[in-house]
Amino acid sequence: MTETSDIIMLIPVLFPILAGIWIRFIKSDKQRSSLVLAVIALEILLVAGIAIKGGYRFTIWQMNDTLSVTLAADALGAFFACMIAVVWLLAGIFSAEYMKHEENVPRFFMFYTMTLGVLMGVCFSANLLTLYLFYEMMTLITVPLVIHTQTKEAISAGIKYLGYSVFGAGLALIGFFFLNTYCTTTEFVGGGTLDMTMVAGSENLLLWVYFIMMIGFGCKAGMLPLHAWLPTAHPVAPSPASAVLSGIITKGGVLAIIRTTYYLFGVDFLKGTWVQQVLLILAMATVFMGSMLAYKEKLLKKRLAYSTVSQVSYVLFGLMLMSPIGFVGALMQVVFHAIAKNTLFLSAGAIIYKTGKTYVQQLKGMGKQMPIVMWCFTIASLSLVGIPPTSGFVSKWYLAQGGLAEPTFAATGIAGVAILLISALLTAGYLLPIVLESFFPGDDFDYSTLEKKEPNSLMTVPLIIFSAGAVILGMFSGSLMNIIIEISGVIF
Repeated sequence: MTETSDIIMLIPVLFPILAGIWIRFIKSDKQRSSLVLAVIALEILLVAGIAIKGGYRFTIWQMNDTLSVTLAADALGAFFACMIAVVWLLAGIFSAEYMKHEENVPRFFMFYTMTLGVLMGVCFSANLLTLYLFYEMMTLITVPLVIHTQTKEAISAGIKYLGYSVFGAGLALIGFFFLNTYCTTTEFVGGGTLDMTMVAGSENLLLWVYFIMMIGFGCKAGMLPLHAWLPTAHPVAPSPASAVLSGIITKGGVLAIIRTTYYLFGVDFLKGTWVQQVLLILAMATVFMGSMLAYKEKLLKKRLAYSTVSQVSYVLFGLMLMSPIGFVGALMQVVFHAIAKNTLFLSAGAIIYKTGKTYVQQLKGMGKQMPIVMWCFTIASLSLVGIPPTSGFVSKWYLAQGGLAEPTFAATGIAGVAILLISALLTAGYLLPIVLESFFPGDDFDYSTLEKKEPNSLMTVPLIIFSAGAVILGMFSGSLMNIIIEISGVIF
């Protein structure tokens, strides 16, 4: 393919960034919202075209013979890019109404739009240097979303988010220096690129390097021990920002873990080692801890944030199984968690927007006031619990199958399945009572205080689409599975 055609790889990165700067200076709220949605819709078409065609590759900067900043379109990157772009559009539609009650709206939409371009850079990174640069940019450009309200709490949360994220990325950077020495290339190649001749005698050193990188990248995914930023940062942001931070930005850490594990170190080097078992245990511990903290939390958005800590570690558990079936379950959980968690955070945003209620105990009777919103909340909750026919059941089924089929650390795999089941019960315990009390508040509830407060279609339509997706993908997941199996075939 010619260099002229390959330059198309720059457009999904630069287009939203430049458009975001332009959006900042538009005075009319209606024109601004329309432009944001048009930009994201065009981005979806562009990313879909790149995903279908494939094979594009463009070098932005050739640092030396071995290091470059390069974008490339492979199946894994296209998978994440398409998911992100679609979620970004639906959350953007919701934002067009929600942000009417916030200040500094032009600034919000500027960073919201620019973040999409940076995420495309993360998805289409062809090597570790490019991934690291866009990964750091992803942190820096999302800090304004966290501190948007500029309250003391928001600024404190933003500083915590920045500190944890930069520290985590710094750990990953340490690994980069070692990989540049011990890999034949730091380009992402399915199966890994370690030079086993050079690795000979330094195997344990490389396992420690991998462990440090996983702790670093695991920070963005909310994995122990660098998880504490997430339940602090997500609740203080505007709800549309909370939704994409929880449903999408955490997946930036997941993608970095996939690239490092399967495209640099390789399963053949890692499987059966102490580091695999330790990371499986860390993922399991995070699943359980997140569920327990969510169960105890009374503030709705913070409960959902702790839920993210737990649910994203389902993905990490599947990835650390380092098996085809675990990988399939993990990538399905990536998509299905993004759908469910965006639905829940946007539902919480709709409730806040129309009623100002933020605590779980305030939601009694909410199903009578906002039936569409609460039905969408219900479907997303069932998906997170893993109840058929919702999509969450499908991903959790494959994760459980992967755990039971784990040959090397059989006891750990079985324990992992048990933890997933316990977490599902806890998830039901912290989400389903909200649903029950919203629709059935009890005989002693004063119904005379209720009035319909359903939000307009800009809020309800994205929620309905997300909820429909949670059911449809649960019932008809074959096409998605085929895509994931194709990606899996490259790395196993």
